Amino acid sequence: MWSNFQQIWRPALEILILAVTIYYAFRFLRGTRGWPVVIGFVVVLLALTLVTTILDLKVLRLLLGTFSAFFAVAVLVIFQPELRRMLAELGNLPLFASVSEQRESIEVIIQTAERLADIRIGALIAIEQSIQLQEAVEAGIRVDCEATPEMLETIFFPNNAIHDGGVIIKGDRIAYAACIFPLTQRQDLNKTLGTRHRAAIGLSEETDAVVVVVSEENGMISHAYKGQLVRGVTPEELRSFLTSIIVQPTTQTRGFASWFRQRFAERHKPGPAVIIKHEARPVPKPGLK
Repeated sequence: MWSNFQQIWRPALEILILAVTIYYAFRFLRGTRGWPVVIGFVVVLLALTLVTTILDLKVLRLLLGTFSAFFAVAVLVIFQPELRRMLAELGNLPLFASVSEQRESIEVIIQTAERLADIRIGALIAIEQSIQLQEAVEAGIRVDCEATPEMLETIFFPNNAIHDGGVIIKGDRIAYAACIFPLTQRQDLNKTLGTRHRAAIGLSEETDAVVVVVSEENGMISHAYKGQLVRGVTPEELRSFLTSIIVQPTTQTRGFASWFRQRFAERHKPGPAVIIKHEARPVPKPGLK
């Protein structure tokens, strides 16, 4: 009886593991640039397999079996950015970090966003985490200086040579400025959503970066993470959100199980792609002196 039980549960376990792996692989790739390639690749492979099985094409079946190893290599080459992103997220376990330094970096972002919102100067700030952002953006000028509110305000000040585009922050330093972030390809967004906000959503879809946006039109502060844009947040709400994402707790060690539950909850968190929490406060735009 025990042998019969083993014969049943082993194949069932293999099927379950394969089903879960395929489901989360498709869920992870959906919405990325490689998603159409995934669909085309699977359709061609299934069509060839179906034709060879129905028509009993032995030569073609032999070729499919022979080139299966090459198919695996092709998958690694075609989906290399997506696979790197997946492995980076799996490897993004909490490590030793200075909470005080992380909180200081957050305060720099808060002060910058608040000051620029008051005078209605647009800003696009990406905070790098485990995935290197330079591989996901275009252009960009290397800055490599300490991140301070004054430096960020100088970069985004109108008529500055590098004020267009976004800024990448690594730790407590400004790494790049004038970066062109990838725009989201989603069709369900509001048509009035500007390029700056679409770039924030696009970068957060392809990486694990947190992107802070300041609207030039109405001084509204927003943040994007995991493809979800929340508009009209207050400085206190932005501080709370950045702290929950960036600051790693040092008083207790989080295991793999708690990390997996957090990631699972983030990926299955319901809600629209754009959330508006507060209307923009009327702030008079000062004249130039």
